[in-house]
Amino acid sequence: MGIILHNMPVQKRIQELRTLLTKANFDYYVDAMPTLADSQYDSLLAELAKLESEHPELHDPNSPTNRVGGEPIAGFKTVHHVVPMQSIDNTYTTNDLRNWYAKLGSQVTCICDPKIDGVAISLRYENGILVSGVTRGDGERGDVVTEQIKTIRSIPLQLRGDSPEVLEIRGEIFMPNSSFNRINAKREEDGEQLFANARNATAGTLKSLDPKIVAERKLSFLAHGKGEVVWKDCPQAWSSFVSAIKSLGIPVAEQMTMCTSSSEIVDSVEKFETQRESMGFAIDGMVIRVDAFALQKKLGSTSKSPRWCIAFKYPAVQGTTKLKAVNWQVGKNGTLTPRATMDPIHLAGTTVQHATLHNIDEIHRKDIRIGDTVIVEKAGEIIPQVVGVKESHRDGSQVQISPPGKCPICEGPVEKEGPKIYCVNPECPAQFCEKVKWFAARDQMNIDGLGDKVVDQLVDAGLVKHFADLYLLKTSDLLPLEGFAQKSAEALVVAIQESKCRGFARVLCGVGIRLIGRATSKVIAKEYADYSALQQATVEDLVSLEDFGQITAETLFASIHSPNGEELFARLAGVGVQLQSNEIAVEDPAFSGKVFVITGTLTHWERKQLTEELEKRGAKVTGSVSKKTDVVIAGEKAGSKLIKAQKLEIEVWDEEQLATSLSV
Repeated sequence: MGIILHNMPVQKRIQELRTLLTKANFDYYVDAMPTLADSQYDSLLAELAKLESEHPELHDPNSPTNRVGGEPIAGFKTVHHVVPMQSIDNTYTTNDLRNWYAKLGSQVTCICDPKIDGVAISLRYENGILVSGVTRGDGERGDVVTEQIKTIRSIPLQLRGDSPEVLEIRGEIFMPNSSFNRINAKREEDGEQLFANARNATAGTLKSLDPKIVAERKLSFLAHGKGEVVWKDCPQAWSSFVSAIKSLGIPVAEQMTMCTSSSEIVDSVEKFETQRESMGFAIDGMVIRVDAFALQKKLGSTSKSPRWCIAFKYPAVQGTTKLKAVNWQVGKNGTLTPRATMDPIHLAGTTVQHATLHNIDEIHRKDIRIGDTVIVEKAGEIIPQVVGVKESHRDGSQVQISPPGKCPICEGPVEKEGPKIYCVNPECPAQFCEKVKWFAARDQMNIDGLGDKVVDQLVDAGLVKHFADLYLLKTSDLLPLEGFAQKSAEALVVAIQESKCRGFARVLCGVGIRLIGRATSKVIAKEYADYSALQQATVEDLVSLEDFGQITAETLFASIHSPNGEELFARLAGVGVQLQSNEIAVEDPAFSGKVFVITGTLTHWERKQLTEELEKRGAKVTGSVSKKTDVVIAGEKAGSKLIKAQKLEIEVWDEEQLATSLSV
């Protein structure tokens, strides 16, 4: 008998967890009757992931652990749709709806359901297994985003029951309002431009090459059509088809209405307009389609759109109000974002007093001025936006909006880069708290115990006003703070002191110089032994570094030579933080200057530790295989990267060969 866990063999426990989690997804997304709280789901998923990593021989490609996302992909492959994904003709008037219905014939049964404002996708199942997810593209060809859509919990990886031989489900991937609000709040905090609406956010998310990002953004899916189907007993109408695929585990819209006259269709459309704000995701209309597939086939299509289907689009919800002020908010990375303050206006069920203005270039393009009567729109978007002005309402008192000449928080200098304006003071208080959290994080100074809540308390209490202040903290400073006792306070002080020796690259990355991330910092530290050597470099020297551009070089040069930058590093050095490079521990010809890719499951190495070890020996570690790759380190279940390496005749190491090379 194998290892016993929860009083059962590990294989049985793994299967039990997979069954529980798959059922939880069905209960939540198909039956709309949740049986597990999110915290319970996450806990069970973590347990399953741990067991699967410990027992790779029990791997299952359809396991719920695929929801967390795998390694970043190299790029998108474009493929032809077996059945084209046509667009649907739109109409904005009920009179057009009546005319469309009249052309169908007498008393044709139609189905009305919500038109979700998301990204169209085609999911292909073969014998019940999800084999691909492809975007609409131009209707004839789309991008393969299979790894991305596997992370979406509402999309089943394996169908339930007796599955068709081939089943292509067309549907909409969308971002719930709760996820959209959370993501935009974080982008605003980080000084990044806000997504204008959930559809844009969804499209951007699906285009991410890193499936983990897709998993974090908690997208969802609902079916709205079909492509190629090989199904012995396939239903003969959309209404029965929906019931059938729902029983297979595919989520569908519950607001489906059957109509047998134009009046019923108009009533359904008008009634649903008052309900759509409560749906929890963006809906911009209703789709009306002929129910019977035989009649759909008879009616056929134009070159662009089916004749048996039409979309009624609800008009954008707009209102006018007076723009009273524009405030510039400062994000973590120093980006200044304009925010409109207006006289309150009621739009789409909520009272709106603030709206995004995006950036100064957008303000000038629309010629928005303080005191203007502005047009505010909320058409399915969660965040209202100023879309224009009523120039005819101007009386000469309006004031043009100028970009700020200094930071509104620290009064430090600002710079404009493209449409964005940045505060370039690295110690700006608006940025500082978030910068300290970044400084302390695992990939930077790796200060164990210095989490977000502790940083907030330290900054609020005035104990930390500069990065260097962290290294002056005493145990007695921490004891009055919430959550600290003698032992935990002593441990944090020790952890902070230990971080002094992390090396120049981590310090460079940690202090939050714009455009200087982890990889860039390592390139710098490899070329320049310490901070003094870096200060001697010219912009031209920096431009010549690997993966550096003119803007990055100029930004770094300006930062380290500014009075604030020089004081920053001087104070860090003054408290004992080492500003010397320790990036290459040994000059190793087996690794130095070579490009490595790590793939598959390694038995004796944690991937991040191996990456750091290789980089210390002078190697560059990348995430994708190309002609520039020198060596691929392949563990168990290496997959497509190993295949590509073999095709390109790239040298491949297993763990035994890796161990030999490291020990030489």
